[in-house]
Amino acid sequence: MMQGKVVIIEGEQGLSEAIEYNLTVVGFGVTFSRDGEEGVELVKRESPNIVLLDLVLPGLDGIEICRRLKSDAETSAIPVILVTAKGKEDSIAVGLGVGADDYIIKPFSPKELVACVKNVLRRVALRDEIANAESIIRKGLVLNLRRREVIVDKKPVSFTGSEFRLLQTLATYPGRVFTRDMLVSRIAKHDEFIIERNIDVHIRSVRKKLGPYRSLIETVRRIGYRFSDKVEWEIPGR
Repeated sequence: MMQGKVVIIEGEQGLSEAIEYNLTVVGFGVTFSRDGEEGVELVKRESPNIVLLDLVLPGLDGIEICRRLKSDAETSAIPVILVTAKGKEDSIAVGLGVGADDYIIKPFSPKELVACVKNVLRRVALRDEIANAESIIRKGLVLNLRRREVIVDKKPVSFTGSEFRLLQTLATYPGRVFTRDMLVSRIAKHDEFIIERNIDVHIRSVRKKLGPYRSLIETVRRIGYRFSDKVEWEIPGR
């Protein structure tokens, strides 16, 4: 049974072939390109379930490819995983900022690769469920998305508007990394003054209010924050 279709846009032939082999073994259908322009057209033609995108490519680089895919209605919903080398945190942050859904750092094992692809596909499906839910539950933490309420171990906890939007943004996309700049753009309103360095203050406040569940908000060194996806949300009525 096929797990789904993957397009690989990777400049290094040996690596693209290794990725293709390891994904094919577990049931994915794979096509690949080693050229940026050709890769964009391949994604449009194949309409894959997910794209693995190298940041360093001949012609268009990975950031520009991601920007094009995410700004085109035809391809914007297709999740993109960035493939990059160690020490490229700034490029990762830029890639996430233009819409990439996750990243994996070279060198990686076949197990890491397959897990990353499956996790992103699972998160995309879960995100759509959460978007239509009235509330979501994680152990003793309950977020009522309609009433904008937070309950910690059966006790309501007061959150400011910006704190709730911050928690909701992270919790709605468990496992997805958000840069500080992305969080600013998602939680700020016209009557609030929130800048990138204030996000860390908001995170500290939210963690404190979450009490025993503070560790669910994870720091991603030099990039930003994410909500843990180690334990899935329970969605009433699912």
